Amino acid sequence: MSCEHLVCAQCAHPVIEGRCSLCRANRERMHNHGFAGLSPALIAFLLVVLLFVTLVLKHLSGL
Repeated sequence: MSCEHLVCAQCAHPVIEGRCSLCRANRERMHNHGFAGLSPALIAFLLVVLLFVTLVLKHLSGL
């Protein structure tokens, strides 16, 4: 979702402009994209890949 088309309930201006404290807070919240700038979907994908790599290494080591 983008804040380009959202209108603030407090100041009645587009949220993207950040005219009031509520606009600025919501704009920051919407533009926060997970850990270290990575999207949550990418983080989940990396965790699944790490799990499979761990399982393959465990299988190859014979433990």
